[in-house]
Amino acid sequence: MNWDDETAPAAEDRIVGASAEGDDQAVEAALRPKDLNEFVGQEKVRQQLDLVLRAARQRGATADHVLLSGAPGLGKTTLSMIIAAEMNAPIRITSGPAIQHAGDLAAILSSLQEGEILFLDEIHRMSRPAEEMLYMAMEDFRVDVIVGKGPGATAIPLELPPFTLVGATTRAGLLPPPLRDRFGFTGHMEFYEPAELERVVHRSAGLLDVEIDTAGAAEIAGRSRGTPRIANRLLRRVRDYAQVKADGVITREIAAAALGVYEVDGRGLDRLDRAVLQALLKLFGGGPVGLSTLAVAVGEERETVEEVAEPFLVREGLLARTPRGRVATPAAWAHLGLVPPQAGGTGASGSGQQGLFGA
Repeated sequence: MNWDDETAPAAEDRIVGASAEGDDQAVEAALRPKDLNEFVGQEKVRQQLDLVLRAARQRGATADHVLLSGAPGLGKTTLSMIIAAEMNAPIRITSGPAIQHAGDLAAILSSLQEGEILFLDEIHRMSRPAEEMLYMAMEDFRVDVIVGKGPGATAIPLELPPFTLVGATTRAGLLPPPLRDRFGFTGHMEFYEPAELERVVHRSAGLLDVEIDTAGAAEIAGRSRGTPRIANRLLRRVRDYAQVKADGVITREIAAAALGVYEVDGRGLDRLDRAVLQALLKLFGGGPVGLSTLAVAVGEERETVEEVAEPFLVREGLLARTPRGRVATPAAWAHLGLVPPQAGGTGASGSGQQGLFGA
């Protein structure tokens, strides 16, 4: 996973090659920062991690285990790759759902090299037997491999070379304390400020060889939901629009027009977000309404509404979670240009359903 300085292709070359093949995933990977100096935002985590890695390099030791938590798209995978690059070590990437048995984890751990980085994404979704095996591996660099079954089963201790586990999770509260306490460094990734996302957009535009002005970058950043991954995705779609419909230069007007085509509004709400709000307001008078009922109303799975749309709507102050169900806030009515039931009688739809789901 690591490039030697003399053989590493330039980021621009990797991006040009990926773009020529139409590989968005490869482009996204090529846009990732390669060291801590390139990494934008997350200043506290970046500074703390820099100290941890510098100290380990000076001691000539393996870095402590690292736990990164936060919402998707904030840079946890990128930081894991940066850790490997800073420690000049190879990296092995896997995920919690892929490790369903202790034997799966034992096979991975036994093949690690000394100093190697093991990146375990969605670590909270790992099976309990594998999780318990990981305790000993992290602390003592040893695992016990069980041979045989029943009374005749034998535990064979297997020594492991020192390695660094980098765990990533979107739900840190689901990690059991014994696992969480074994990480030497824990960093929580925050959502990005618009100014930080503007820097991300400008950097990515430079790598993509796209001309963009300050206002155009600000327009994309303001609709990116505080998430660099979304900012880079929107930049690529605006680039396509500018290439086909304009002269290739991204201005505020071009960015706004492009994002309108892709149904991303001025606050970053997409089609699903607006569908949830419209159902909540027009069908259920602003709530409260149960999550399952709301999901059926928009034709999506409950988990999709709960994990994709709801966190952003709550963070934007457009939706609230209550013991009786989901409730729209006054800001939601204003955003969609509708009149709340309290001011308009029976609600925007005139269905009078507030009485069914409200107090």
